[in-house]
Amino acid sequence: MSSPANSPAAAKRRIKMLLPVPMPPEALPRFAAQIPGHLMRPGLEVEFFGTKSGAYILDSLYESALADAFVVEAGMRAEQEGYDAICVNSMSDSGVAPLRSLLKIPVLGSAHSSFLAACMLAKKFSVITMWEPWKLLYDKVITAEGLHHRVASIRSIDVRPDTAALLEGKEQVVFDKLEAAGRAAIEEDGAEVLILGSTTMHQSHAHLVERMPVPVINPGLVAFELCLMFLDLGLTHSKKAFPPPERVDERIFEKVPKRF
Repeated sequence: MSSPANSPAAAKRRIKMLLPVPMPPEALPRFAAQIPGHLMRPGLEVEFFGTKSGAYILDSLYESALADAFVVEAGMRAEQEGYDAICVNSMSDSGVAPLRSLLKIPVLGSAHSSFLAACMLAKKFSVITMWEPWKLLYDKVITAEGLHHRVASIRSIDVRPDTAALLEGKEQVVFDKLEAAGRAAIEEDGAEVLILGSTTMHQSHAHLVERMPVPVINPGLVAFELCLMFLDLGLTHSKKAFPPPERVDERIFEKVPKRF
C-alpha cells in the first residue's frame, strides 16, 4: 500500500547524529552502518558527525564536561541548518540537556532512550559494557531518572574501546566476552533485558540477540527510532522543563581548532 505524499513516511526529514568525540572522516561510516536499510524511509537524511574538539574517550568527569560543551557546539545551529531532530549517538548523552534548552526540535540521547525502553520491556535491566570507566556515564542518567531500583547490574568485560575502529579485527574475542557477561547478568544478577553499553558496540548486537534468552537493546537504534516517532507525532521536549537562555554566544567556540 503506497503512502500519501503528505504522510509522515513520505515527509522530508533530516536527523543529525552527533558523536561526543572528534572522529576522522573514515570512521563515520562505521557508525552509520548501525542503521539497517529497512529502517530508512524515502526522504529521510541521516548524517553522522563527530565534535570539532573536546573529549577523547570519555573516561572521567573531566572528559564528560568537554563532551557536553562540544556536542553543544556541534548541535546549537541545527535548526538553522534545517535539521528536524538531533540524536546523540552515545551512551554518555553528552549535551542533551543544554541542547534541549537551546533548540525546539527533538533532542534525544541513547542512554536515556534505551534505559526507559528497557523499563517498558521488563522489571530489571543490565548494561553490558566494554570498559569500567564508562560506568560513570550510565550512573549519571540512572541517577537523574531515579532508575537504580530497575538496574540489575552493570558488567564490564575490561576491554579498552576503540572509538574509531570499533570492534573490527577483535570481534571473536569481544563477542565471547560480551556473551559471557550477558549470561552472568541474567543468571546471577537477575537481568531480564540487556543493554549494550556503547554505540561503539553495535556490531555485537546481532551476535548477542541470537544467543541471549532475553531482549538485547542496541541503544543507538532505539534513540534513532524514537527521533522518528517524535517527529511523526509532532512531539518535542517541554520548554517549561528546558527553558531557553537569555543570551546565546554562537561564536564562543570559534577559536578552538578542529581536531580532524
